[in-house]
Amino acid sequence: MEDSKVYRAHVLLLPYPSQGHINPMLQFSKRLASKGLKVTFAITLFISKSFSVPESFGSVRIETISDGYDEGGFAEAGSVHAYLQKMEVSGSKTLAEIITKHRSSSNPIGCIVYDPFIYWALDVGKKFGLVAAPFFTQACAVNYIYYLVHHGLLKLPIMETPVSIPGLPLLELTDMPSFIYDEEQYPAYFEMLLNQFSNSDKADFALVNTFYNLESEAVDSMSKFFSFLTIGPTIPSFYLDNRVENDKDYGLNLYKLDTSICTNWLNTKPERSVVLVSFGSMVCLSNEQMKELAWGLKQSNFYFLWVVRPSEEPKLPEQFVEEIADKGLLVEWCPQLEILSNKALGCFFSHAGWNSTIEALSLEVPMIVMPQWTDQPTNAKCVESIWKVGIRVRVDEDGIVKREEIEHCIREMMEGEKGNEMRKNSRKWRELAIKAVSEGGTTDKNIDEFVSKLI
Repeated sequence: MEDSKVYRAHVLLLPYPSQGHINPMLQFSKRLASKGLKVTFAITLFISKSFSVPESFGSVRIETISDGYDEGGFAEAGSVHAYLQKMEVSGSKTLAEIITKHRSSSNPIGCIVYDPFIYWALDVGKKFGLVAAPFFTQACAVNYIYYLVHHGLLKLPIMETPVSIPGLPLLELTDMPSFIYDEEQYPAYFEMLLNQFSNSDKADFALVNTFYNLESEAVDSMSKFFSFLTIGPTIPSFYLDNRVENDKDYGLNLYKLDTSICTNWLNTKPERSVVLVSFGSMVCLSNEQMKELAWGLKQSNFYFLWVVRPSEEPKLPEQFVEEIADKGLLVEWCPQLEILSNKALGCFFSHAGWNSTIEALSLEVPMIVMPQWTDQPTNAKCVESIWKVGIRVRVDEDGIVKREEIEHCIREMMEGEKGNEMRKNSRKWRELAIKAVSEGGTTDKNIDEFVSKLI
């Protein structure tokens, strides 16, 4: 029987319940399972019931906790503060129940890896004497900035620019995480981000979803204050080293996908002729920005695949879908990794969310970035100025990226010399990403170090 098998160690992983946080931690879970560990992945009851989640993803077993909103999830809460408050109460209780259930088994839980958005998981783990490690899903550079703010080493509001932070390029305000230059924007989210470090000194070690060569200077600088292991890029093994068996997708999608619509359309297009346009699961563009983006895409005269969520569709110009039928395909969601790895793709027009950025870097896809909030401005700065794999759009004095700018950036990337340079640089980062996760690579060694601490 599976339960009678004795594993090297048993790790419980607890993600924050949103797609962008679940995906990287689930991929890390698969890596741990491939190293001979028993791995339990805890999701909320709402997600489990709403999306018919199986009992396991290969060797990774699924358990459920309650966030206090078992019928409606975050949408039922009404506010970020209410959700986090109730999740702490219900989540702490049900997390303890999972740990207790396994205590008398042949493989009791010995370690908890948790998203630091739910920092209280550390306290629960320590009550049971578990090894505990936060898993930071954002870039090291962004975590470093939040760490400095939390500990008073970077004072707000920032009065002088550019800002000089060791390990990072000189930063203007618009290069910083959005909460840094606009503290009044979603204060509950900002508090949540800073609280990641509220009890992190009690953790045994920490994990960050990046790889050393990508952010070596930021990693070295932050390591002087905070001990952690880089364990990224956390994308399915099929697209990198192919060392984890049957690992071709993330596995847990909170959106219904019909992959054939996108792939069939792409497969009819010439090599490097299509622009993928996607802004993730949370970004909401203004009506004016949505129209400027639409007309900029049309005016570029390149093929484009645009992911437009149902809530964003009413913002499209009238008759737009009919007018671009010969050049564009609009879908509600797409299998992003499959699209990024398709030969027809020429570039990725993105919001510079960290998961999307690290996917593009790992799959050799140059980017046009239009950051909106949270970590995205800093990611965009790195894309353009450090890794040199993309172009950041220029915003006018009203905060809008005009159609002419969008058209110009697409043409520059798809047919200009700058685009050729970005593609060459992208190839280098893909090679380094593969090297990081391959046997003996930095990431592989760090995961082995993590495992060695548990056995």
